Amino acid sequence: MNFKQLAENRHEYAKAWKARTGGQVLGYYDPYFPEELAYAAGMLPVRILARHEPDDVSTKWIYASCYPVRDYVNQFFNGRYGYLDGIVDTGGCEWVYNAFEVAMNTTPSLKTHYIFIPRYPNAPTSPGLVVSELKTMKKVFEEWTGREITDESLDHAIEVYNKNRLLLMRISELRRAYETPLFGSEAMQMLLADQVMDKAEMNAILESFLAELQERPPREDRVRLMIIGSETWDAELEELVESLGANVVIDELDNGTSYFWNTIYEQKDRLLAIALRYLGRPHSALRDNNWRRRSQHVFELAEDYMADGVLIVKQIYCVIHGTDNYAMWKLLRERNIPYHFFERDTSLPEDETRQRLESFINMLKPGLVRLRGWHEPLVI
Repeated sequence: MNFKQLAENRHEYAKAWKARTGGQVLGYYDPYFPEELAYAAGMLPVRILARHEPDDVSTKWIYASCYPVRDYVNQFFNGRYGYLDGIVDTGGCEWVYNAFEVAMNTTPSLKTHYIFIPRYPNAPTSPGLVVSELKTMKKVFEEWTGREITDESLDHAIEVYNKNRLLLMRISELRRAYETPLFGSEAMQMLLADQVMDKAEMNAILESFLAELQERPPREDRVRLMIIGSETWDAELEELVESLGANVVIDELDNGTSYFWNTIYEQKDRLLAIALRYLGRPHSALRDNNWRRRSQHVFELAEDYMADGVLIVKQIYCVIHGTDNYAMWKLLRERNIPYHFFERDTSLPEDETRQRLESFINMLKPGLVRLRGWHEPLVI
């Protein structure tokens, strides 16, 4: 399955979906956006993703922000997302909100909505607050589409999205094997494609892909790496790691595994069930500034997927991860987990990044008894 092509052709896919179904396409920035509500209204929620292209527009509208936010604005003015009927922001990064404001203030015909997801997900008042926000958003979506969001349509949306997350989890579990059939670049491209496609259609593709993975011969074991840090919009880093003889077996990115890591537990109050799922997802750096649950989640992933080392990849100018990295460094040092930190901007400086990664991977190799195979006796 060519997930890379699916992700790269996301605009063509959305336009074709819109022409085929007559439905509306809704763009969102943040993985805290409760997609089920839009899906229940007959809309197609698509994640707005950055891409690497020349930018001669964004500085006029939003100055000195991180690359992805500048690119959102650049793509918007260059007509990349001209097919969107609406756009939603969920109170995430302030710079992303600025991109949302630019879209809102320059395109009066674009439907816009802001939903507040609290910065403290585990506060006792957070579930009730989010349910209140969802009730308002439900009415807004019903007005936009002229379609009532019933309990039945919500149940269907929850079922489709839960199935999608469980399929992604089953595929992710295969990456725990020593000789995993799945490389990190393919897994990331799969996740990016998943966030821009109709989940019912994607579920059929994932079921077929899972069957294909079961038949693949095991691949050679490699140095196993984990990626944490700012969101990504391509698999360029994973591909570079693979070219150096290693493999990214897990990540903790907002639009990586954190996107699907927990499901909705169905209950009578559908909106409460949806609220609890999004509040209970793995904490992003933005929403982990009080209870500090992200550090433990990172450690558990590194342990479960037997990561030999961690790559901390920060988007340049990302204040959120810049301040949160100190907690990550402290955790990894305390647990004796090797890590390498670097920043990225519009694209990876390949020569420099290759040299740094190669040195880090070579540093890990001498201490890896596991690469010899646990079944082989240790001869001293």
